[in-house]
Amino acid sequence: MSEAATAAPADAPAIVGTRRVPRVSIAVPAYNCERYIAQSIESLLGQSFGDFELVISDNASTDGTEGICRRYAASDRRVRYVRRSENIGGPGNFRHVFSLCSGLYHKWSTADDYWHPEFLKEAVAVLDARPDVVLCYPKTRLINADGSPIEDYDDNLEISSDSPRERMRELYRRIGLCNAHLGLLRRDAMLKTRLIAGHLASDIDFLAEMALQGKFHVLPDIRFFRRFHPTSSSWARNDAKHQQAYYAPQAKKLRGVGHWQRFAFQFGIVARGPLALGDKLALSRDLLRNMRWARVELWRELRGQLFPG
Repeated sequence: MSEAATAAPADAPAIVGTRRVPRVSIAVPAYNCERYIAQSIESLLGQSFGDFELVISDNASTDGTEGICRRYAASDRRVRYVRRSENIGGPGNFRHVFSLCSGLYHKWSTADDYWHPEFLKEAVAVLDARPDVVLCYPKTRLINADGSPIEDYDDNLEISSDSPRERMRELYRRIGLCNAHLGLLRRDAMLKTRLIAGHLASDIDFLAEMALQGKFHVLPDIRFFRRFHPTSSSWARNDAKHQQAYYAPQAKKLRGVGHWQRFAFQFGIVARGPLALGDKLALSRDLLRNMRWARVELWRELRGQLFPG
């Protein structure tokens, strides 16, 4: 372990009684990631901004993940390790680890990726200075299983309209790879969403809910290193078995109504959002148009439910 993992820096969280009061919560949903999690944790503990708690929720890993995490928790007081008794799926673990956190700002951090040491400092400065921004994230470098660069990726999600309706439209129009949910977010804004749900592409829909709450800011430099490898959740998106292992490991099969489920979720976003009636109607029309474009997939799913087998 690095020196960063053994001693908290001078700006580490204040202590009130026996309880930490961090500015930032870093939440790591982990599962069978023994190959990469040490590098991921060290990149977080090595941040130049140190006022944070690091909470790891182990989703019943069966490899050496537990032992690695417990060593970090024993050597740095900012680290807390929690192990689940059963695998509740990736989205469920994202929600669970969020529930264990308390910081003013929140950051999910996947266990196979890593971060530049200046990320938190730069992102906290943005959220401190701009109350209209609910999410700050950096540019991304995609890497392979061994850490070699694949390409630099610009998400193009600087979303700065004053209109919640236009921010939501921009999010769905611009989104490609979903990296921004791993940036730094305002916890109070997150609490107004349903977080990451259990349907396919629910991380994108979470960002749409966040866009209704406020603006997104992109840091100008590469601060996030996202790893693509065969066991990552974003690998083999069209492989039903791979996706079931991530979304619903306890189910016999994924529900065959993915498009219906997602559209229902999106209508719910609009219905609950901080929007004027005219904006709700306009966004609902957008969704109805999208349903018309997806009518083949919707009919196939409906037919599968009405006439199984």
